[in-house]
Amino acid sequence: MWKQALAICKKDFRSEIRTRYSINGLIMFIIVTISIIKFSLGEEKLSNELHAGLLWIIIFFSNSSGLSRVFVAEEDRGTSFVLKLTASPKSVFLGKLIFNTTLSFVINLFVVLLFLVTMDVKIASFGPFMLIIVLGNFGLSSVMTIIAALISKSNSKGSLYPVLSFPLLLPLLLSTINGTWLSFEGSGITELLSEVQIIVSYTIVIITASFLLFDIIWNE
Repeated sequence: MWKQALAICKKDFRSEIRTRYSINGLIMFIIVTISIIKFSLGEEKLSNELHAGLLWIIIFFSNSSGLSRVFVAEEDRGTSFVLKLTASPKSVFLGKLIFNTTLSFVINLFVVLLFLVTMDVKIASFGPFMLIIVLGNFGLSSVMTIIAALISKSNSKGSLYPVLSFPLLLPLLLSTINGTWLSFEGSGITELLSEVQIIVSYTIVIITASFLLFDIIWNE
């Protein structure tokens, strides 16, 4: 399973490097979004809680724009049938999950760096902050991968993706926003432990449910 999954992941990376569809569009989206927020705020100072909320709103919509094509591209190119013949459903999902998680990590790293520099946010506890970002990254990519599979055969892919993703991601986003805010305030790992437990438990449940349901979704 792992060999097939890694082969699928490499195929997606080669395709992305050739077309640069997601990367180029996402870079422009992130720059424009953060610039608009910065110019609209002017010299006004926001609280750390609002900074945390804004950061994860940008991360959510950036990931919504970039991760949806992981299965849509297969349908558009007509290669999904080949995947069904050559790889098991679990291998396909695992390969797509690895690709989306890596792409999501790159997106989130760029968002965080640009946001911190542009918005002049001070991180009092850098270690807990990075822990929340990394764990949140896994949660986001796991939800958005299975949602991408669900909407890949739909006619209104673009509008359905964020609409279906947001309700599922709401518990995760609330925990990541709260955890990010606490790290801005200088809280340690102990204070963030409850949020970390929620994020990890949520991600495990989503990934487990996705593996159980993907066979039905993929072969429908």
